[in-house]
Amino acid sequence: MTRTGSNLTPRTIVAAASGNVLEWYDFTVYGFLAPTIALHFFPSENKLAAILSAFAVLAVGYAARPVGSVIFGHIGDRIGRKPALILSVLLMGAGSLAIAMLPTYEQIGITAAILLVTIRVVQGISVAGEYTASGVLLVEQAGLGHKARAGAWIAFAMMWGCVLGSAVPAGLSSILTEQQMSDWGWRIPFALGAAVAIFSAVLRRHLKETLSDSARDFAGSPVWQSLKNHFGLIFQMVLLLIPTAVIYFVIYVYAVSFLSAEPGFSSARALDITTANLIVMALFVPICGWAADRFGLRPVFLVSAIGTFLLVWPCWWLMHREEILPVFVGQFGLTLTSTAGWALSITALTLMAPAHLRCSVVALGYNFCLAIFGGTTPMVATYLVHRTGDDYAPVYYVVLATALSVLVIWRLPALIRQAGAADVSRRHDKTEPA
Repeated sequence: MTRTGSNLTPRTIVAAASGNVLEWYDFTVYGFLAPTIALHFFPSENKLAAILSAFAVLAVGYAARPVGSVIFGHIGDRIGRKPALILSVLLMGAGSLAIAMLPTYEQIGITAAILLVTIRVVQGISVAGEYTASGVLLVEQAGLGHKARAGAWIAFAMMWGCVLGSAVPAGLSSILTEQQMSDWGWRIPFALGAAVAIFSAVLRRHLKETLSDSARDFAGSPVWQSLKNHFGLIFQMVLLLIPTAVIYFVIYVYAVSFLSAEPGFSSARALDITTANLIVMALFVPICGWAADRFGLRPVFLVSAIGTFLLVWPCWWLMHREEILPVFVGQFGLTLTSTAGWALSITALTLMAPAHLRCSVVALGYNFCLAIFGGTTPMVATYLVHRTGDDYAPVYYVVLATALSVLVIWRLPALIRQAGAADVSRRHDKTEPA
């Protein structure tokens, strides 16, 4: 690829990115409504056990992502990016509608919990190809000097999904009474998710396919070849993304639960603070994309990591204050340090991956990370604080995650060059399809 311009149109960007709004809207809604969901599907005299059960279902959804990587990685690398994107958003929307209509434990007993887990597994499988396939498609269409900004549109859409996932429950909490919200109001956000899925599927019918004919003809399972020949690369992708996953779920999912339990902080107030900072993150994402196109991926990632090391302790201290302003500022600081990871991750992963296995390698790296270190974070943080009695236990988790990622951040230019060199080699080797 030698062009320096970008073939991306606004319609292409909206169509490709729209499914990410639904994906993160749904998972954010579930995380924020976990205490309410716990009461309806995991009744227990031990409130901690009920909340841990609800967070465990969140983790199950992420644990299913590697399975989705196998399915949607194969579809994306052998059938096309476009079919993978249409199928994933329809499955996700169907799951949202199913949760909105799901009977509770009081109505059908333990079957309700089993059905909830099943739905979250299906959704976890469906979204495994969403973020990665849409990001790969946009980065592949973007020209040199535009790739980081192209990938940032996926994160931009994802953040607005998070904003909506926070704002909708917050808005409903301010309109409805606590009893109404608990009885039936929690179902409304999931029903709205189904409408977003239909809108996205219609837009995606007109997407331009970027999978090459030579890649379609490549024999064998792309997922198996990815694991067999590029396991080390996938492992490095996981390390690169660990702090991105951990920090987000610590400050936006776990923190909402402990803030809601603090004197003077209602669930609605905690959600208001979180929504405001998610808007900040969404607006900051395009700036990170521009900076990476201007200065390079590695410098921007490094600035983010250094900022995390410097700010995580004071910001966490601020988030434990009793006043609204310090809590907002604390979350704001960690929001700024973690934005670059989300803004640049899909571009970095796409450029690190070999072209003929791109959807599979990127999906495996991204989804293994989210499965192991993303969905489990609220549960791990809750357990660590309860077990140790130290409210700063999540901070140690964040610092360790960031330290591991720096090892890969430093090698980013070399990893990207290796992927490009391997791709050129395949194009000149007629015995191995490109």
